[in-house]
Amino acid sequence: MTSQLSREETREKYRLERDKRLRQDGNEQYRRLSGEFEDFAVDPHTPLKPRAPLNDHVTFAFIGGGFAGLVVGARLKQAGIESVRIIEKGGDFGGTWYWNRYPGAQCDTASMIYMPLLEETGHMPSEKYAHGPEILSHCKRIGKQFDLYDQALFHTEVEALTWNEDDQLWTIRTSRGDAFTAKYVGMGTGPLHVAKLPGIAGISSFKGKAFHTSRWDYAYTGGDGNGAEMDKLSDKRVAIIGTGATAVQCVPHLARAAKELLVFQRTPSSIDTRNNAPIDPDWFQQIATPGWQQRWYDNFVDNQSQGLPEEDLVMDGWTELSRRIREKVLALPPTKWTPETMMDAFEDADFEKMDEIRGRVDKIVKDTETAEKLKAWYRQLCKRPCFHDAYLQAYNTPGTRLIDTDGKGADRITETGLEANGQHYEVDCIIYASGFEVGSEYTERAGFDAIGRDGRALSDYWSEGMRTLHGVHVHGFPNMFIVQPSQAANLISNVPHNIVDHANTIACVVAHAENGGSKTVEVTEAAERNWVDKVLTGAGMMIGSTECTPGYYNNEGKGLNEKNRHSLGHPGGARAYFQHIAAWREAGDFKGLEFR
Repeated sequence: MTSQLSREETREKYRLERDKRLRQDGNEQYRRLSGEFEDFAVDPHTPLKPRAPLNDHVTFAFIGGGFAGLVVGARLKQAGIESVRIIEKGGDFGGTWYWNRYPGAQCDTASMIYMPLLEETGHMPSEKYAHGPEILSHCKRIGKQFDLYDQALFHTEVEALTWNEDDQLWTIRTSRGDAFTAKYVGMGTGPLHVAKLPGIAGISSFKGKAFHTSRWDYAYTGGDGNGAEMDKLSDKRVAIIGTGATAVQCVPHLARAAKELLVFQRTPSSIDTRNNAPIDPDWFQQIATPGWQQRWYDNFVDNQSQGLPEEDLVMDGWTELSRRIREKVLALPPTKWTPETMMDAFEDADFEKMDEIRGRVDKIVKDTETAEKLKAWYRQLCKRPCFHDAYLQAYNTPGTRLIDTDGKGADRITETGLEANGQHYEVDCIIYASGFEVGSEYTERAGFDAIGRDGRALSDYWSEGMRTLHGVHVHGFPNMFIVQPSQAANLISNVPHNIVDHANTIACVVAHAENGGSKTVEVTEAAERNWVDKVLTGAGMMIGSTECTPGYYNNEGKGLNEKNRHSLGHPGGARAYFQHIAAWREAGDFKGLEFR
């Protein structure tokens, strides 16, 4: 059973486990699905349809057809901007949810605040945590309801984005030979679209079947994205590399289907209870009054702040930790409410929670050695918290084995399998649950470099760190908008809230420009500098601490440097940012922007 360690003993255990996993190569350890690995990138879901290149003009072109493109497109349509084109490298809308069709795919933030535009579309999520097919269907619903399919370009990647000062238009060139213009452009190439492979020696030598979870091959495994059993794996030995959120969701399905499943683990995830359940239509009808989803967004943020919200509408693992911290603080006399005691309260609440999570492993996993290896020795927010009611149970399934590598990862891939811990494991199939690029440069992930006024590249302008106003506007890049959490709310626990809020801002600004007859809108250099200076006054995020085990939250253990400190959020936290930007929009003068 899990021992009750002192605070000092727990800290030391965390440090030892972290140190095992530190690597000099950081984010450079991963490989993209390109070059010798380009076969991994093929779209298994939608055939490529030939089409003629386009040389036309649109009012607004948005790059990325996930939640960002869909919500911005919807808000623009609501604001009266009819000419909206979305460019998407997948075969349909959905972004992350177009690609991630692995068995068991599911949101890990509650559907009511994860799925955007529920109120606008009138959709009631079927479960507290909706599964992938429902989320993908919702993406298509948004596209259809707001007529975003009409001008959309699928299986198309932007290769060049250039500002033409004479025409005061953007020129967009694509992989399909398109060369069209747009008055405004938006970029929503989020952090979960460039899949990555682990940099394991010999990775290209394997002669069996191999694929990334974002390109799940149901033709090989059997089954489908809707949950049908993978009946073609009954005689197969399968290895899955990775134990993050994706593996946590698909391992239970593989354990049931495969003759033998080997789960290669570098660092265990923390696995708390999920307690998923269907949403009651009668209850939903009662709460779904005008403005309900925004109230839920605000309540979720309030419950993660240091305030005292009257209720917790979402009631999930994220708000539970905040509730524990508040209870610790309130147990102290007000005279002892200092930054130090606040941090102690956080640490105590986190230690208690993680001890419960490790204790849960003991209660579920029958093999004691396996149970010990599945325990997460780090703070809950050092890595993306996971919630699941079948993952740990999967290790009780005959034929399922955890191959723990003590923080090192697999040593080598051979023609017939993998080497780890001095042993060779022969398998028929290797599945890479290795996630997506997060720590790389924005322009590298986007796949193009925006060229603004006077021919200046965005990568050059950001060479010493991101510079924006509100995370949206960039000086020297008129009529360009970015949708991403940095230098804004930076609400990592529920990224769609960031997206919806940015979409509200973009639609307001564009409508103001159009109604006023402006040709361009651009942030002033002074306003941008003042905003960046404000962002840099923040202390940083606790989840980015170098005391944490390596992962994408802390730049693979390297932590914040002077450059990526620019990617933090509002120093007052998400709640402060949302309040600020709402007041900024409400004022109507859009302080810091110039309309010409």
